[in-house]
Amino acid sequence: MDTASKTPKDRRVEIAIHHWAPRFVSSGVPLTDFEEVTAGISRWDDWCAAWSARAAIHEGLGRTALADGFKLSAGEHLNRAAILYHFGKFMFVHDIEQMKRAHRKVIECRNLALPHLRPPGERVLIPFEGGHLAGTLRKPASVARPPVVVMCVGLDSTKEEMDVYEGIFLARGMATLAFDGPGQGEAEYDFPIRGDYEVAVKAVVDCVTTRSDLDAARIGLWGVSLGGYYAARGAAFAKQVKACISLSGPYSWLETFDGRNELSREAFRVRSHSKTMEQARAVARTLTLEGVAKYITCPIYVVGGELDDLTPPHNARRIAAEVSGPCELMIVKGGNHVANNRRYMFQTQTADWMVERLGVPKR
Repeated sequence: MDTASKTPKDRRVEIAIHHWAPRFVSSGVPLTDFEEVTAGISRWDDWCAAWSARAAIHEGLGRTALADGFKLSAGEHLNRAAILYHFGKFMFVHDIEQMKRAHRKVIECRNLALPHLRPPGERVLIPFEGGHLAGTLRKPASVARPPVVVMCVGLDSTKEEMDVYEGIFLARGMATLAFDGPGQGEAEYDFPIRGDYEVAVKAVVDCVTTRSDLDAARIGLWGVSLGGYYAARGAAFAKQVKACISLSGPYSWLETFDGRNELSREAFRVRSHSKTMEQARAVARTLTLEGVAKYITCPIYVVGGELDDLTPPHNARRIAAEVSGPCELMIVKGGNHVANNRRYMFQTQTADWMVERLGVPKR
């Protein structure tokens, strides 16, 4: 064992490892990379640099493969590099400049990878309040005008983290459009977190309707963690949405916010553009489905983790109890946050459910 692994770890490092280890690996971080990088970090100040150094190895492999003409290999390496850079910056809000440097690498590597993925991806810019939101559109091979699943990411996730989730829908004949909304990814510097996220969802849905290569009559909505709230909120108001999946979404973010760890609370403060934690708490109060869930009339599939200590499962139960449309509720036994340690219990099941709701032939 090396010296770093014997050094007591900063509480924030321990929080990140405890809460999100299964997410890292299930999202595409090689297990050995996770073990080696985290073993070598004792101070939170070193987190972003350590992950960026490991990401640079994958980036180098990708650039070499690209220069040698091995485009498929390049896409795989560069996509992996983007994931590792992302997990370097995902909660690193106390050093914005360092976070931004890592974030630029996330975007750069993913954009280099997109044309070489199977199926390939396309960067799209969605008009929004005088600016734009950035998204990634991927379409299943050999499907004309596929339905599309719009993907809402969470507090600390971005569109670049969605590759594994995208693949599940793409393999079943559905396009995916993952986007960075207010307070997320590329938009986090210009647009703060907002409770009425349906405004962003409407902008994305409107964008879908302008494209002749997508079937705007068959739009699904999907969200993970805080994005599970965003998706549910969008489904309540965007009536073009035919079905919704909400994974570990909070019913009331204020309740969840007060019970969350210091990394999550600080990330919310920064991404809500709040100067103080009290201001952040005031913003948190606006993120609620109270009086809103009843307007969800499309079919919705709500998933919670039995052991989720970030968004406890009573949130999923309350959302399910208050919607007006058809609802399926799954509380994953032994599941942590988003049941990342039990993805096999819900990931393909929810995708198959979406297949039926959007009228896609079974495969």
